[in-house]
Amino acid sequence: MAEFRVRVSTGGACGAGTWDKVSVTIVGTRGESPALPLDHFGKEFTAGAEEDFEVTLPQDVGPVLLLRVHKAPPALPRPLGPLAPDAWFCRWFQLAPPRGAPLRFPCYQWLEGAGSLVLREGAAKVSWADHHPVLQQQRQEELQARQEMYQWKTYIPGWPHCLDEVTVKDLDLNIKYSTAKNTNFYLQGLSAFTELKIKGLLDRKGLWRSLKEMRRIFNFRTTPAAEYVSEHWQEDAFFASQFLNGLNPVLIHRCRYLPKNFPVTDAMVAPVLGPGTSLQAELERGSLFLVDHGILSGIKTNVVNGRPQFSAAPMTLLYQRPGCGSLLPLAIQLSQTPGPNSPIFLPSDDKWDWLLAKTWVRNAEFSFHEALTHLLHSHLLPEVFSLAMLRQLPHCHPLFKLLVPHTRYTLHINTLARELLISPGQVVDRSTGLGIGGFSELIQRNMEQLNYSVLCLPEDIRTRGVEDIPGYYYRDDGMQIWGAVERFVSEMIGIYYPSDVSVRDDRELQAWVREIFSEGFLSRESSGMPSSLETREALVQYVTMVIFTCSAKHSAVSAGQFDSCAWMPNLPPTMQLPPPTSKGQARPEGFIATLPPVNATCDVVIALWLLSKEPGDRRPLGTYPDEHFTEEAPRRSIAAFQSRLAQISRGIRERNQGLVLPYTYLDPPLIENSISI
Repeated sequence: MAEFRVRVSTGGACGAGTWDKVSVTIVGTRGESPALPLDHFGKEFTAGAEEDFEVTLPQDVGPVLLLRVHKAPPALPRPLGPLAPDAWFCRWFQLAPPRGAPLRFPCYQWLEGAGSLVLREGAAKVSWADHHPVLQQQRQEELQARQEMYQWKTYIPGWPHCLDEVTVKDLDLNIKYSTAKNTNFYLQGLSAFTELKIKGLLDRKGLWRSLKEMRRIFNFRTTPAAEYVSEHWQEDAFFASQFLNGLNPVLIHRCRYLPKNFPVTDAMVAPVLGPGTSLQAELERGSLFLVDHGILSGIKTNVVNGRPQFSAAPMTLLYQRPGCGSLLPLAIQLSQTPGPNSPIFLPSDDKWDWLLAKTWVRNAEFSFHEALTHLLHSHLLPEVFSLAMLRQLPHCHPLFKLLVPHTRYTLHINTLARELLISPGQVVDRSTGLGIGGFSELIQRNMEQLNYSVLCLPEDIRTRGVEDIPGYYYRDDGMQIWGAVERFVSEMIGIYYPSDVSVRDDRELQAWVREIFSEGFLSRESSGMPSSLETREALVQYVTMVIFTCSAKHSAVSAGQFDSCAWMPNLPPTMQLPPPTSKGQARPEGFIATLPPVNATCDVVIALWLLSKEPGDRRPLGTYPDEHFTEEAPRRSIAAFQSRLAQISRGIRERNQGLVLPYTYLDPPLIENSISI
């Protein structure tokens, strides 16, 4: 006879408790116990409770290997009948044997309906570190079950593959929004929809009457940044600054030679460059930068309110003034083919010609950002990382424990996006210039050229040659966070992988990487995406990339969507007239006629308001309330990571005090651990 004390912790969220009965089976090296009821007089397993139970084993099972948890309906009907919740969120079990230290079994899972769950003691183990056949078998069975539960599908050919579910109603509770987050999400959307509906804007298919009328959007929602945008959107310096610190800060690159299809001359840019210099001199000095939206060339466009929409594939040349002067636009060409019907627009042109050209660039930014920077790079690829993790890494694996906080709710929000954003008849289809067809084509094109280096911030910054351009806060803050994540990951990898051989020999790690390569990057060798990892250094870079992409990168390109788009002329989601083919024709009324109609503007603004605001239940970067790691060494590394992030935040907030428009999107407390909106 052996007596054990069992402590059970139930989650504190709404609906986490259960009326069902719970029992445990203790599995040891010499056998296993029968199911041992965890029963008190009265109600057990209330939300937020930690409860102690004593159980007696009829025989000694030896050193404990596993804990099987069983949940079954109570003998008597639940007090609320079928309405009573039967799902239970268990945080952890703690088992105190007759001799020796207590054993912690992390769970942090929902158990829905009648069923069983197998838990491991909390020490993380890579595949080659498990020697007992019972533990080896448990790993295999866990992965087999998850591979059956979470399967891949092709949503659109040429896109990364995704979770094979149609609606969020079909999702397993462990990947679903919490009740609180789900409620807040729909309440936010409903309030925004109702306000604009009442004001009669959502049903107006016609043009805005004036720029002044567009400010009615601010009567429904606004932010200090959105107000700033509305006041400064016409200024050249602000236009240029958005390539550094706006919604799409990933495209600008140093220009060492002018593309042959962008025939800018010295005479064109002399008014901005000033005397005593030339294009060639500035190219050699490294003060010219290019933003090329060439991937949009010839892209399929949409029909909105029965009218065909238009797109452009502009090239924008920018100039960094000597010292710490402003970045300024020098020239804009609205197509990839120069000629008499594709003039090069200049700051010295008529005000409306120049403003219209800049607005076409901003429309290209909307399309590129929403389809590629945001949807593909910051949602579809992280879904691949998350789904492959669920299918190939067991709960006890150190990489599962490290990565699972950075995958929280990602499968839910992406499934919801396929329901409400990028399916026929929804926002992208109704109200954007490219529609689903254009988005799809753009993603397929980008998948052909996507490279691993683009996902690794230090390499991306070097490749684009923007290491020293001043005032590039996305780079400055992003590099600090990348460094903190990299150091944290390096420490964690050092704990569990003593050598390069230990990386190569971890079959579960290799299966995770291989599945990301095949399902996410469609086995394209040209992507440079590894299909296996050979060294600890390569593993550190890879895991750093995954965590950064799933947290900081998403925040940088998502949190500012409403700020940038609330004043619609700054980031128009569609254009109703074709790009100008000559100068001197633009007028205020023609400018407004080119912009999106009222209903499409409001449709997109509501969507971006929702996508810019976390609907509660937040977990900022580095916050790990679910204690998957139980050993002292990883817990010390987590504390050090949190300390480094706090230091980075203090520096960012101090700098922002001196900025007219603070850059907040990479302030660690404002970054979500995972992509959950």
